[in-house]
Amino acid sequence: MATQTQAGKIPARPNDDIGREVRLRMYRTQIEIREAEQRAYDLFLQNLVKGTSHLSLGQEAVAAGFAAAMQPGDLTFCTYRGHAHTLARGASVEKVLGELMGRDNGLLRGKGGSMHLTSVEHGVMGSYAIVGAHIPIACGAAWSAQYKGRKDVTVCFFGDGTTNIGAFHEGLNLAVIWNLPVIFVCENNLYMEYTPIGEVTAVSHPAAGRAGAYGLECPIVDGQDADAVYRAAQAAIEKARAGGGPSLIECETYRYSGHSRADPAKYRPDGELDRWKQRDPIKLYRSRLLELGIGEKALDNIDREARRFVDEATEKCKAAPPPPADILLTDVYADGGSSWRN
Repeated sequence: MATQTQAGKIPARPNDDIGREVRLRMYRTQIEIREAEQRAYDLFLQNLVKGTSHLSLGQEAVAAGFAAAMQPGDLTFCTYRGHAHTLARGASVEKVLGELMGRDNGLLRGKGGSMHLTSVEHGVMGSYAIVGAHIPIACGAAWSAQYKGRKDVTVCFFGDGTTNIGAFHEGLNLAVIWNLPVIFVCENNLYMEYTPIGEVTAVSHPAAGRAGAYGLECPIVDGQDADAVYRAAQAAIEKARAGGGPSLIECETYRYSGHSRADPAKYRPDGELDRWKQRDPIKLYRSRLLELGIGEKALDNIDREARRFVDEATEKCKAAPPPPADILLTDVYADGGSSWRN
C-alpha cells in the first residue's frame, strides 16, 4: 500500500506496478460505465426509463478500481447509485439497461428497476434504496464467510451522507468487534442529496474523520484516479482475506449530474462542476495509459467497442417486451409467491 502523505491522501504513481492487462481492464470498465450511464440519461429523456435514476457520471474510477481488485466470490453491496458497481462486476449492459427500462430482459426481469439492481451471479448482492440499510447486511455476509471458513471478501459502498446514519456507526463497530472481512467504501461526492456534507458534519472528512473512534485507519483516496483506488482496494482486500479484519476507505469524487434525474443541481457553486471535470477520471486515465506507452489506437478500439455494446444493448432493450403478468407475485415473499402470507 502506498505511503500516506501528511494530508492523508494516497498518491497515484504513474508506473508499471499494476500492469498493462489490469490497466486496460480498468480503462474499459470506466468507458463502458460512462457510455451506459449516458445512455440511461438519454433513455430517461425519451421516457423509456420510468420513475427516476441516480447516475454515477464522474465517479467511474471508484467502481473500476475496486472491481479490478476483487475476485470471483467476493461480494458487492451498493446504494441506489449502483449501476456503475453492477456493471463493473461483470453484469451486461443489456441486462442493466433492460432493468432500468422495465423490460423482461433486465437483471430482475424489469421488477427491480434502477434502485434495486442485483446480480448474485456476479457477486452484486443488491442496490439498496434506504440510506445505510445495506451496511449491517454486508456485515452479515462477511460474518457468514468468516463462520464458514471461506476467503471471500465483502465490499460495501455508500455515499458521504450515510456516515451520518446510525447503521454506519453500528456496522463499523460490529465489524471491528468481530474482525469481519468487510471493506467499507465511502464515495464522498460532497453532497448528501442536495445538502453539502460539510454543512451538517462536525468533521472535515465524513468517513476518515470518524475512523479512529472504531480503531480504524482510513486512507483518503483520490476517487478520480483508478490507479489510486485500485491500490487502496488491493491492500484492504488482501488484509481482509488474510484475516486482518475490516477497513474503511474514503474516496473523494464528484457526480456530474444532480442527485437524481429530478435534480437540476442548482445548489452547486458556479464553476465547481467545471473544476472537477478538469480531472475527469476517464481523461486522466487515458492520458496516463498513453504516457505508459499504451497506443492510442488500442484505446480508440476500446472506446468504439464500448459504444457498440451500448448501442446494441439499447436496441435489444427497446425491442424486449415488458415482464409478463404471471410473475407479478413471484420473488415477493419467502417462497416466491403470495401463498406465504395466506
